[in-house]
Amino acid sequence: MLIAAGACVLVTGGLLFAITTLRRQVADLAAVVDELRRQTVPLVADAHRVVDQAATEMQRIDAVLESTESVHATVDSASRLAYRAFANPVVKVLAIRAGAAGGVRQLRARPTATTRSRTRGTTPTAGSGSGSGSRGRGR
Repeated sequence: MLIAAGACVLVTGGLLFAITTLRRQVADLAAVVDELRRQTVPLVADAHRVVDQAATEMQRIDAVLESTESVHATVDSASRLAYRAFANPVVKVLAIRAGAAGGVRQLRARPTATTRSRTRGTTPTAGSGSGSGSRGRGR
């Protein structure tokens, strides 16, 4: 019985030592959890603020993109309208200009031919179109 009583004392002493060690470890763990809580709670609050700001900025960017798309559509339709409005008149003006330039070249070329025929002593033929009509202009 004495051996059993000694064994119980030793086991009780070991359990008390284990309980004391576990209490210290739990106290250390509680301190670490408190420190972690003190550091993470502000970080989580900051993260919430950043997420809210990002959501607000995304809404603003979405509004800007919608406005940009609207402006793009307006400019595109205005561009098409301007093209339709100015394309035909511009083509006509360019055609008139090209025709006028060709006419001016022909008018400049005719007096030169008439002048050459006069210097040689020949008269232009009636089919050339530069007969008496060019003399009536004072040349």
